[in-house]
Order: sequence, then C-alpha cells, then structure tokens
Amino acid sequence: MKNTFEMGATMIQAVALNDEEDTLILLDQTKLPNEKSFLEIKTMKDLWEAIFELKVRGAPAIGIAAAYGLYLGTRESKADTYDALYTDFKKIKAYIGTSRPTAVNLFWALDRMEARFLKEKGKAPQEVKDALKEEAHHIRREDEAVCEAIGEYGLSLLQPGWGILTHCNAGTIATAKYGTALAPIYLGESKRYGFKVYADETRPLLQGARLTAWELKEANVDVTLICDNMASIVMKEGKVQAVLVGCDRVAANGDVANKIGTSGVAILAKHYGIPFYVCAPRSTIDLKTPTGADIHIEQRSAEEISTKWYEKPMAPEGVKVYNPAFDVTDNSLVTALITEKGIVYPPYQENLTKIFE
Repeated sequence: MKNTFEMGATMIQAVALNDEEDTLILLDQTKLPNEKSFLEIKTMKDLWEAIFELKVRGAPAIGIAAAYGLYLGTRESKADTYDALYTDFKKIKAYIGTSRPTAVNLFWALDRMEARFLKEKGKAPQEVKDALKEEAHHIRREDEAVCEAIGEYGLSLLQPGWGILTHCNAGTIATAKYGTALAPIYLGESKRYGFKVYADETRPLLQGARLTAWELKEANVDVTLICDNMASIVMKEGKVQAVLVGCDRVAANGDVANKIGTSGVAILAKHYGIPFYVCAPRSTIDLKTPTGADIHIEQRSAEEISTKWYEKPMAPEGVKVYNPAFDVTDNSLVTALITEKGIVYPPYQENLTKIFE
C-alpha cells in the first residue's frame, strides 16, 4: 500500500510525541476551524482535561494520546523498583481511564500499555519506561496502517462521482493519519473519483461543521455542510449514494455506538435504500460487550446545547436539557463494517469473531 495516499494537501498530525523534549503535542480541536493551535501536554491533569473536553477526540486519536500520556506519567515516577513503578503506573492508568467512558480505544490502548509493562517484569524502571515509550510509538504507527487499509477496503465499495454523507468527524485529525470513515474519501480523491461529500454539522459539539468540513476543504475535497435535520432531503433528492461513519464502539452483535444522531442517519439510509457503512478498526470492536444496550452512554453538560455556540443563551434559563454524547445504531441498519482486516457483513455475531482469528 505504499504511496496510496499521495495528495496535494498535507495531512495534519493531531497527536504526536516531541521526542527531543519528551512532551505530548495535541492539535486543539476545540479551536477549529478559526484557529489552528497545538497544546503541549505537561501534566496528567492536562491530558485528562484534553480528552474530556474533546480537545483531542476521535476514538483512535484518544487511544494514541492515552498511550503517550501513560508513558509520560510513568516517566515522572521516582520509583526505584519494578513493583513500585507498577503501583504508580496503575494509579495513572486508572486516572486517565475516567476521562471518556464510552470510547473503547481509550481502554484498549491503556490495557495494551499495561501488557507491555508486564512483559518487562523484573527490569529496571528506566528500561520499563523506555519500553512504554516504544509501545506508544507502535500504537501510533499501527493506527496509521489500519486507516490506510480501511481506506482501500472502503473504496472498493464506492464508485466514482458518488455522493457520500458522513456524520461527526472520523478523519485524519481523529486518528494517527488518514482517518477511518474519511480514508476512502481521501483515497478516492487521490485517484480522481470526484466524490461529493455531505457533512452533517453533528450536534451538539458540531464536529461535522468545525472539523470534517474544515479538513476536507483543506484537502480540496468537494464538501457541502448540512444541518443534521437536512440528511433526509439530500437523500430523497438522490444526492447521496452511500453513508460512511466512524464509531466509538462496536458490540459483539454488530450494534454500533457513535456520535449522537448516527442512528437517525442509519434509519434514513435504510428508508431510502442507501448503504450505511461503519468504518471500524478492530480496536473499536468489543466482543466482551454483547449488545449496544450494554454500552455506557456518556451524558454531557447542558451548556453545550443551550449556550456554548452563541453570543447569548439560545434556550430559556433553567430549562431541562438532555445531552447524550452518543447513540447506538442497531446492527440491522448497518450494511457492513469496514475493518483493516476486510469487510464484515451480517450475521455480525458470527462474522466479527472471524477477523480476530
């Protein structure tokens, strides 16, 4: 897959470790599209807030940031034995894990870092710290390769000139590079497929408007921003031939948790006979979670809906607000799951296990 994504636009790296200074650098996605600024993460509190406040977001990017953060936090430990260092490591891991309960990549990355720690059992603390740094680098590089593979498998399902609708942001800034749901679009652009992308604004945090529309425009992709409640009319008018979305967690039965509003898009796609594809790295597939009903749905603050994006409040003071960050799309609405190991079709309960064999 070498040189698959040769494009005119330079892709931004949203999560990176400054090796010279051993500091974590994050693109502050809350400032987009008006300001392109980067955060220098120096403390675990800084990292926790960056993940919780969606300064770094997108399941793979969260996992990468958590891995680097766990290394940096452990590096600061003054422990002089392996066991004492492990005690500090576990505390840091538990703390980072409280930042975003829904995204399985967060816990996947933290568990993988712990597995590497245990593999170094008995070694001097500095050797263990060096191994953790190496493992975090592996996680980032592997995600880049995963996204590239998802791009190729996804493009095999699409045709030149198609209209593609996407919800939330599953692009290059949500991953190590290329993105998941946007990877087939970037690959298609490099092959001159001429896709026309419709990006839902995606309430309540507007990732589609602030992030997806921004990064696709930066890459010279034909993108049109629409409000969430306009998805039906663009489908009815024949402007959409496929839906591509990312995900934060896939249950063992193929139910998918993604940004709030995804299930509504899937229902519309089913009604209009449009394929609904979920781009899901294996790290987001949680075979230990039986169904979508078992996925914890994060509730966020009322001000994200009532005041956050306005000069003056746009809702009556004191009104009750229900603000779930995610919803669950039933597996019956998912045409296929696109993974780095291939395209998975129903029955998901049976076929998802095969990509882990």
